[in-house]
Amino acid sequence: MNSNNTLGKLYLIPTTMGECDPMDVLPQTVKRTIDFIDHYIVENEKTARKSIKEVSPEKKQSDLILFTLNKRTEVKEHLDFIKPLLEGKNVGLMSEAGCPGVADPGAVIVKLAHDKGIQVVPLVGPSSILLAMMASGMNGQSFTFHGYLPIEKDEKRASFKTLERVSFEKNQSQIFIETPYRNNKLLEDLVQTLNPETHLCIATDITLPTEYIKTKKIAAWKKETIDLHKRPTIFIIHKM
Repeated sequence: MNSNNTLGKLYLIPTTMGECDPMDVLPQTVKRTIDFIDHYIVENEKTARKSIKEVSPEKKQSDLILFTLNKRTEVKEHLDFIKPLLEGKNVGLMSEAGCPGVADPGAVIVKLAHDKGIQVVPLVGPSSILLAMMASGMNGQSFTFHGYLPIEKDEKRASFKTLERVSFEKNQSQIFIETPYRNNKLLEDLVQTLNPETHLCIATDITLPTEYIKTKKIAAWKKETIDLHKRPTIFIIHKM
C-alpha cells in the first residue's frame, strides 16, 4: 500500500435537499472543496453536475470525472472508483441530497477508504435526519434511525407497534422514512395504528421554502389534512 502522504483524501460533500440557493444551506468550505476537486463519486451524474455548477459556476464541467454509485453498481467497481485516491488525487463523494454516507450508498466507499488507509474528510451540510430531530422536541439524547420500514401492510403496522413499544420502554425517539410517493399512505397507516397519545413529528421539505415541521399527538394528527406526496419527509414517533 502507498504511504499516507501519497494518498488522496476522500471529501464527503453535502448537497442541497431540493431547489434553493445552495449558499443558504452550504458553508463556504463546500465551495472551496469543489473548486479544487475534479474526481467525484455520485449517485446521479446529471444532478451532481447541476449541484457542482450551482455551487461553483466558474468550474469547467469538462474537467469533471464522475463515477456513478447506486444500487445497481457492482462491488468490483468500487475499487475502480477509489483508484484516483490511491494515485494521490483528492475525490469528492456526493449524495443525491443532503449528507453522503448516511442513509446513502456512499457508506461502502467510505468504509473502503478506511480499509485502504485513505483520510476521510466530512464537510458540514444539511442532514434531514438531524435537522428533523433537532426540530421535533423529542428525545435528542436517545434516538434510532430505521431507514425504510416494511412495505407489506401487516408487517408495516407490526413495525409501527414495535417502534412505539421500544420508544416507551427506552424513552427513545424512533426515526424512519418512506419513498416519497407513498408518504400519504404511510401517514394514514400511522394514525390508524398508533396510540392516540403517541407523539408524531412530520418534517418535510427541510431547508426548502416549503419546509413544514410539526409534532403532535396521533389524536391531533387524525384531525389534520396534509399532502406529503412526493415530498421528502422524515417521520419520528415517541410514546412518552
